[in-house]
Amino acid sequence: MIYNLSLHTAGLIAGALLALASLLAIFLPAHDFLPKFPRSRAAGAALLTIDFIWSFWLLATMEMGEFSNFRRPLLVILPVGFVLVLRFVDEFLAVRALGILCLLAAEPLLDAAFLRPETSRVLVTTLAYLMIVAGLFWVTMPYLLRDQISWSTRYAGRWQLLSGLGFVFGAAILVCAFVAY
Repeated sequence: MIYNLSLHTAGLIAGALLALASLLAIFLPAHDFLPKFPRSRAAGAALLTIDFIWSFWLLATMEMGEFSNFRRPLLVILPVGFVLVLRFVDEFLAVRALGILCLLAAEPLLDAAFLRPETSRVLVTTLAYLMIVAGLFWVTMPYLLRDQISWSTRYAGRWQLLSGLGFVFGAAILVCAFVAY
């Protein structure tokens, strides 16, 4: 266990963030800021910095077993790679950084739900695997997020429905965190 996060805490954090983001999406007009997100240099730099700090902390603190000899070189390569990516990756940096963040954030959720007897842990696990699949697609094919944003914001009703579904899913995780975990 890297994070030592209980399923209750993981459910509270994940459910609250998902419900809050979905609630904001319901009331804020998505056509104003979402279409600009994939090519936003500032959002990409901010998200990539969060990814870098999280990855550096993981690399510095996690047990690497037989690969522990690689820790020091990787601790040098990681900041160099961070600077090079900020310098030379202009296309869809925000999407790629968001995908990396999804991949990093899924691990504590899966770790918290691992070998737990509650059936409702499947909600947290489902969210984690959705984040993994989305993260893999967004890192390797970042134009897909642009297309997903375009599709989901084309009609106000569609955006409201998708945001509502996200809110219901986040609220279900929150309820299970209070009742079952």
